[in-house]
Amino acid sequence: MRAKFADVEVKVLEQLMQVNFFGTVYTTKAALPYLLQSKGTIVGISSIAGFRGLPGRTGYSASKFAMNGFLEALRTELLPQGVNVLTAAPGFTASNIRHAALMANGQAQNDTPRDEGKMMSSEEVARHLRQAVEQRRRTLVLTGQGKLTVFLNKWLPGLTDKLVLANFRKEEGDF
Repeated sequence: MRAKFADVEVKVLEQLMQVNFFGTVYTTKAALPYLLQSKGTIVGISSIAGFRGLPGRTGYSASKFAMNGFLEALRTELLPQGVNVLTAAPGFTASNIRHAALMANGQAQNDTPRDEGKMMSSEEVARHLRQAVEQRRRTLVLTGQGKLTVFLNKWLPGLTDKLVLANFRKEEGDF
């Protein structure tokens, strides 16, 4: 979702929660018996927006924060059963997602403001995810910018507010 909260229709936020949060909940619930049996790994594809709220992405950030909280609680709950839970934040990935991003009214954006050629390919993301699953990692943040954002937000949240806002102003101009 790409819209300021003041402009967004609440039904769009509900739609994002259905896809990002409840999509994770429903698929995890369906797979859980098999994961318990195999002591496998649950993988949640989150975002830096799930670790750090982003302007113009209030609904997206909220859905990813909810997902991260669910996965963290589930990780702790399943620890005695040997099931691993991986929360992955791949960063900007070359994909169709920005074309499908919702605007304030719920319509697809059908455009990307970013240079897809500078992004990690989905194949490269998949290789990193596979390695993280094999290593039974709990968190995977792939980009340097993402790692820095998570670190700074934890230790210097006021500064991070200003840096994130400046970055989005530079990229999108309307903040």
